[in-house]
Amino acid sequence: MYKFDFVAPRSPEDAVAQLRDRGPGGKLLAGGTDLLLQTKARVVKPAYVVDLSHLQDLERLEHHPGEGLWIGAMARARDIQLSPLFQNGFSIVADGAGLIGSIQIRNLATVGGNLCNAAPSADVAPPLIAAGARAEIIGPDGTRSVPMDEFFLGPRRTVLGPTELLLGVWVPEPAARSGGHYLRHTPRKEMDIAVVGVGSTITLDGERCADARIALGAVAPTPVRARGAEEALRGQVVSPDLIEEAARLAAEDARPISDVRGSAEFRRHLVAVLTRRTLTAAWNIAKQGGTGR
Repeated sequence: MYKFDFVAPRSPEDAVAQLRDRGPGGKLLAGGTDLLLQTKARVVKPAYVVDLSHLQDLERLEHHPGEGLWIGAMARARDIQLSPLFQNGFSIVADGAGLIGSIQIRNLATVGGNLCNAAPSADVAPPLIAAGARAEIIGPDGTRSVPMDEFFLGPRRTVLGPTELLLGVWVPEPAARSGGHYLRHTPRKEMDIAVVGVGSTITLDGERCADARIALGAVAPTPVRARGAEEALRGQVVSPDLIEEAARLAAEDARPISDVRGSAEFRRHLVAVLTRRTLTAAWNIAKQGGTGR
């Protein structure tokens, strides 16, 4: 480690002011599960660290019936995994949060940190994209809202400006007869990152698909939508054969690389497998009225 300044703001506005007044080189500290490791490894070298642990208002998890669910940026992954708010309708988000690291890490890791670290393999990102969530951001000029599928610009890069802070994420209320599910593949059960992750949501109108969203993780520089697969589902009578076709198209939408954790060909195969499984699970949830698995 090395020396850097440390500040502890008492409000989001104060945090933004610290970033503005102190200038470039600052890093925000939430749970610290990424930043501390990156700092020790000299991957990042902050000039100063802005500790967000006193911003308890950003830990809120609130359901507004008929509108949606608010997830504060400082909400812990373990709290999301266990909260009854995520039992019905929003279970896809708990699916992702429950796979981050180990239980010990989930007790520290925040949803904001998982998103703002902007790893292509982040487990919370595909579920939120599939759920149609929006990031709520504050900066010197006020607040703004960005769809989650536009939040990521590349590895460790987001739309956040150098003086902006993620307040939280707004997840819209799922439509009637909707379901969602997230799965990933890892070599180990825990303490590993996704080789591929897929989050899928589906809404039914009778037996037909009224809407579908499929988000892929770890197969491109950012999480991506499988838009070809989504279009193939919309307006069609859902069946195992249609889901199989959507899974094939999702693999075509992926842009994976080969590395030590898997070849591009293997990752495309996994996209097809996980898309089929998550769509099938989401379909079954939707058929049951969208009340959960």
